[in-house]
Amino acid sequence: MKFSLDEDFARYAVELALSKGVDYAEARIQNDTERVYILKNGKPDAMGISKELGISIRVLVKGSMGFAATDDWQNKEKIRMIVEDAVRMAKANRLGDEKLSEESSFNVSLFVKPKIDPWNVSMEEKIKFLTEIDKFLIEADPTAKVPNRMHYLLEKSTEKVFYNSEGTVIISSIPRIAYFSFFVVVVNGKFDTRFIQKGESRGWEALKDWNLSTYLAGEAKALSKLLREAVEPPEGELDVIIGPSVSGLAAHESVGHPYEADRIWGREGAQAGESFVNPDMLKTKIGSDVVTVIDDPTIPNSYGFYLYDDEGVKAKPRFLIKEGYINEFLHNRETAVRFGTKSNAAARASAYNREPIVRMANTYVAPGDYTFDELLEDIRFGVYVKTFGEWNIDDRRFNMRFVGKEAWLIENGRLTKLVRNPILEITTPAYYASIDAIDKNLEFEAATCGKGDPGQGVPVWTGGPNIRLRNIRVLKG
Repeated sequence: MKFSLDEDFARYAVELALSKGVDYAEARIQNDTERVYILKNGKPDAMGISKELGISIRVLVKGSMGFAATDDWQNKEKIRMIVEDAVRMAKANRLGDEKLSEESSFNVSLFVKPKIDPWNVSMEEKIKFLTEIDKFLIEADPTAKVPNRMHYLLEKSTEKVFYNSEGTVIISSIPRIAYFSFFVVVVNGKFDTRFIQKGESRGWEALKDWNLSTYLAGEAKALSKLLREAVEPPEGELDVIIGPSVSGLAAHESVGHPYEADRIWGREGAQAGESFVNPDMLKTKIGSDVVTVIDDPTIPNSYGFYLYDDEGVKAKPRFLIKEGYINEFLHNRETAVRFGTKSNAAARASAYNREPIVRMANTYVAPGDYTFDELLEDIRFGVYVKTFGEWNIDDRRFNMRFVGKEAWLIENGRLTKLVRNPILEITTPAYYASIDAIDKNLEFEAATCGKGDPGQGVPVWTGGPNIRLRNIRVLKG
């Protein structure tokens, strides 16, 4: 797709705001174009195209912020109106104490070009692709039925122009492609479900690299085997190994969210929840020495990829936990000032008409030095939870409970029997303190992270290796 935005309109908005005496101004033009294809039970169900395109202006006046947006982004009269609305909003709050951290200015262009542009692939080829995947899923296990199946293909292109009064101009275009699958497996009158999501900042070539037919067939076989063979899990204080999908989700939910500085500050309390973390906990120990949790927007091809955030700050890896210590929080320019630090480029907005707020990108547990077999060999009796079926965590991100789906009994360093729905209940500090070994494997899964009011869903990766936890509580499902 050809870049379609004109930075002159962003420049006009900022210069107009400055003429009205604001202390700071930024404009963002954002164009999100999506196409979706849905196949249900082997038949095309829906195809849709959507576009969100417009311009927003944000201004700072004597410690108060104002924000306004319009979809008529090439109409200077409408731009004038939203500038006036933003200035009026800022001036209406006479008790404002907002400040923005001082950051470097940039003038850059970032264009991620797919090898195969999905917009150039015909609808017929895409439906054929989904139909072939569906056939593999049905035929994966002759002893099982897969009566309900949904495949969802999403193609998205995000173009942005960011322009602020400090001299920063950032022009970017990032493609994303995602695949979602939901299916039900039935064996001898018993059933279970599986939800899968893949996503990257690439083009059509990503779908081929994912090898979805083989992957889905393997997941269906695993589910049918679980329904046929699984026994009750053991209970008690046991050694547990969790797989990458579980450790990745745990990192996102129990580190990423509670380390968002606006949540720690209390601004998100009524919208997305609070945090058990407080500013005084910075540099205190929360996990074992082997635990490092990173949030990194700069991973090439990642679903949460970006190199500059929506406040124009250059992105970098954020080490939230480093060798067991709380190392840094996720900041935008406003929270950075409140915490006496610099922004680490965590400001993201899901659309042109949403204000940038503190968000994650790609949050994961850093891999360790062990092999998976080495994790197993030191466990006499325990459980390996490869995937999860249910996850719960409280609003402060302190008490966790998750239910395993594909899980195995560990006996004398070997995987033996499949077990059904083991439940792990633990606090966040206890979880990270109980980790004694991490393997070299690192896998990522795509997700859409929600936050804010009005809600904002942004693409992210959750990731991790296999992780061994000692003496944690396991219950029967």
